[in-house]
Amino acid sequence: MAEEVELKVRHKKKIAAEDLIFYIINTIIMLLFAIVTLYPVLNTLAYSFNEGNDAVRGGIHLLPRSFSTRNYEEIIFERKSIMQGLWVTIGRTLLGTITSLAANALLSFILSRKKFLFKSSLSLFWIITMYANGGMIPVLILYRYLHLTSSFWVYIVPGLVSAFNVMVMRTYMQGIPDSLEEAAQLEGAGYMTVFVKIITPLCMPVYATIALFVAVGHWNSWFDAMLYNRFDPQYTTLQYELRKLLDSVSASTGGQQAGTSATASSAATITPVTVRAAATIFTMAPIIALYPFLQRYFVTGLTIGGVKE
Repeated sequence: MAEEVELKVRHKKKIAAEDLIFYIINTIIMLLFAIVTLYPVLNTLAYSFNEGNDAVRGGIHLLPRSFSTRNYEEIIFERKSIMQGLWVTIGRTLLGTITSLAANALLSFILSRKKFLFKSSLSLFWIITMYANGGMIPVLILYRYLHLTSSFWVYIVPGLVSAFNVMVMRTYMQGIPDSLEEAAQLEGAGYMTVFVKIITPLCMPVYATIALFVAVGHWNSWFDAMLYNRFDPQYTTLQYELRKLLDSVSASTGGQQAGTSATASSAATITPVTVRAAATIFTMAPIIALYPFLQRYFVTGLTIGGVKE
């Protein structure tokens, strides 16, 4: 009996030692991963608050060597077109995310119903559109024919439905037990009631994920502004204006280096390196601020225990 107790104690000590080793190794790996992930962001932040000509010398890591807000002043206060693009981008991100999420969710709900006759053929049709399209010129001609060019709605309508997002949502909805819908229908609930009061609360994780993907896509988009609204400044976007800013700064300061005759005023001159860093932080900050509000939805297993088969 004493030998069995001793063996159990040794076994527990062995397990405790293995757990401790795993914890230490896991902590070291996660710390290294955090450093690798955070360093580029902190380095970019340091460059964004550093004077331009001083940053050309390099050697900046986590803290700015010569602090200056000149780069952000150039972006925010001296470029009115950037602020106009910011408001347009905010508008398209909010409206585009909400409308796209609603359209994709409704379509996914229809395709996920077992009684829907054309769910297989329509799913195949949308999958084909993920691999083939008409090309840039035919799409541009189509948008002109539909009077979408030179308008704000060219940012919203074409991307209202995404085949990939629909397939992801449909797959998630198919994993919800049918008993929940059947129980609601026995109480007199229609399909819209089932979708709003049963499917939607259970699909919050996939909704949050898709919403984040769509929002980031709208926020970072610039090519559609250049292609469809290039000559309409009122419909410009933030990313397109920042791209033009970088091009103009690169052209005006090309080849300019911190020379021997550098003065105090020239030391504060912006450069493509610092403006690019400030533009990166300026565009990245809203998405970083949005993520914590959606993070709590990135979980699974909300339906576990909801129905006992």
